[in-house]
Amino acid sequence: MSDSSCPPPVRWQIGARIAVLGSVAIAWVRWHDEWPFQKRNLITYEIACVTILALTIWWLFLSRASWRFRLRIVAASLGLCVLAGTLVRLRGMSGDMTPLLEWRWSKSITSQPVTQPTAVTLAIPHADFPQFRGPDRTGVLAGPKLDSDWTRHPPQLLWRKSIGAGWSGFVVVGDLCITQAQRDESECVSAFALTTGEPRWVHRDPVRYQTLIGGEGPRATPTVSGNRVYTLGSTGLLNCLDLKTGDCVWSKDTVSAVNGRAPEWGAASSPLIVDDLVIVHGGEQGTHSLVAFRLSDGVVAWKAGPKSSYSTPIFATLAGVPQIIAMNDRSVSAHDPKTGNTLWQRPFGNGNVHCASPLVIGDDRVLISSGYGVGAELFKLTRSAEGLNVESLWQSTRMKAKFAHFYTRDGCIFGLDDGILAGADLRDGSKLWRDGRYGHGQGIVVGDYYLLMAESGDLVLLRPTREAPNELTRITVFQSKTWNPIALSGDLLIVRNDREAACLRLEIAR
Repeated sequence: MSDSSCPPPVRWQIGARIAVLGSVAIAWVRWHDEWPFQKRNLITYEIACVTILALTIWWLFLSRASWRFRLRIVAASLGLCVLAGTLVRLRGMSGDMTPLLEWRWSKSITSQPVTQPTAVTLAIPHADFPQFRGPDRTGVLAGPKLDSDWTRHPPQLLWRKSIGAGWSGFVVVGDLCITQAQRDESECVSAFALTTGEPRWVHRDPVRYQTLIGGEGPRATPTVSGNRVYTLGSTGLLNCLDLKTGDCVWSKDTVSAVNGRAPEWGAASSPLIVDDLVIVHGGEQGTHSLVAFRLSDGVVAWKAGPKSSYSTPIFATLAGVPQIIAMNDRSVSAHDPKTGNTLWQRPFGNGNVHCASPLVIGDDRVLISSGYGVGAELFKLTRSAEGLNVESLWQSTRMKAKFAHFYTRDGCIFGLDDGILAGADLRDGSKLWRDGRYGHGQGIVVGDYYLLMAESGDLVLLRPTREAPNELTRITVFQSKTWNPIALSGDLLIVRNDREAACLRLEIAR
């Protein structure tokens, strides 16, 4: 005779099957190496949430455990969640959508005293780095010739200081280095002494941008032309400032200029100067993508293009025709610098954001690329009586530029493909190699070397060839996520992230 007072056995097998199915599904997603990291991570989170929800439903309504036992487990689980939330905070997400956690008692980086010589003697004369990616906006510098033995001759730290939030880079003109950052409720443009880091001036605007994934603060890098500094803030505020004092000459709202809205991930278009115009991407969902303002007074000269993106437009002469080339929401287009009239346009992308600028190759080709599984496409332009003809030479999902930019050398394309350093054949986009997980950092070419600031905060020196990436040496500069562009002036490298900035002197080869 059965004992009716005995409770039915717990249905552990149902919970076990749910857990196994969830684990197998996650393993299947992680196994897809051809998928972008962010896609795999996002699907993993979705599967994990569904699995946890299914386990919760099983435990509360289908497990047959006593209600006292069920509620105790639920209470314990909630208690662990509260304890974890008390001890740990989410600081943001990596470029691959990986959560970045830190202890709640961790203090923000503050200025760190550095032994500073009373006078800094430069090994070589320093050159201006007046705009995003350098003097000609290509991210390629002819020199100086760097010493690659960082064991014997490591980079020398001249100064380090807290800088404020944001993903802007530095520009260097004369003895000033200038960047943008968020400080409390003000978006700031700040100038510092190049060799000491001492503040020279600050311009403040009472605006603030922040999202959990995108982070806080301005994204664009300033542009210096003559005695003026042009900056685009995260909410779309375009400023023209005096180089010596930081005083505002004029200021314009690029979002209202196109009847749009502030970009979801913050305005990120570094101002482009062409002749007497400054050109940037306008607001999101607006009537146009590009807006050109007169340098003298900020009056709108022309508006052009479809929906905007997050990349920086470039100026180039292709097939003998001067043009502004810009990435749009689902296309790439070229425009007459004087009028904004569309010279050509081709569809590109899958609706996700475009961050990397087009790459000009020779006098008739342009390479465009995007992350989020899109890849790259090479176009060739020819001129005819009817105008410009655009031919697609090849498409490839091998080279996916998210934040960083590619460069070409010896018939090859090099750069970060979804956070992994890769090389491809320029003729057809075929893979040469893909090796080295550097994340979504930023780099510049210096002579024969590729100087890369990895997302981890490591500064890496490489010499990529057709055969291999050839990492030569590295040092750790920062301990947290680093997405910002880097700037080189002579032998002085200016680097930063959303917490601190540093100036390093690189050894020059003898």
